[in-house]
Amino acid sequence: MGSKLQSLDAIKPLAEQEEKDSVRKEYKEGVEFLAQKEFGQAAVALHNALLGFEERNDEHGIANACNQLGHACLGRGDFEGALKQYRRVFELCDKANDRMSVVAVLKKMVEAQRGLKRHDEALASAFAILDHYQDNRDPQGTVDTLEIISEVYLEMGQKEKAADTYNTIASIHKNFRHSKIAEKYREKAVSLLAAAS
Repeated sequence: MGSKLQSLDAIKPLAEQEEKDSVRKEYKEGVEFLAQKEFGQAAVALHNALLGFEERNDEHGIANACNQLGHACLGRGDFEGALKQYRRVFELCDKANDRMSVVAVLKKMVEAQRGLKRHDEALASAFAILDHYQDNRDPQGTVDTLEIISEVYLEMGQKEKAADTYNTIASIHKNFRHSKIAEKYREKAVSLLAAAS
């Protein structure tokens, strides 16, 4: 008979298993509501899951629930609520030294900060992302982040800084021999500078 027995350490009281399962179930339901763009129902389910994760002191669960709650808040246009959730996720991911998650949450923070028209905060978050991509020699991530930075400058009415950023993007593309793409960004910079003067 080749049946495997569960170790005694893995056996937990049924009530405890059901409690943990109910928290995960609530979280899963919240994510499903979020995918269906039912933001109110998602927020309720995710908040309940968050409370369960907090009771268990499950930092991984807390981070995931807060992240999804942030998405629900963004979906409802509650940028302040989203930012509050994303800041909590950022702290947990930074504490765990999870660089990829830090970058992902910083991107969502930029979105919320832009929604609140807190352009200086959005730029600070975007430059933190840019540092990460440059440290990892990630040209695509660098270019994508520079695009966001130029958009924020444009939202602030700072056409010269946006043009400088487009020129930087053009230089990166030129270094990789992407001549046509580089020229497109140079043209954007030139037209912005022409409009600024």
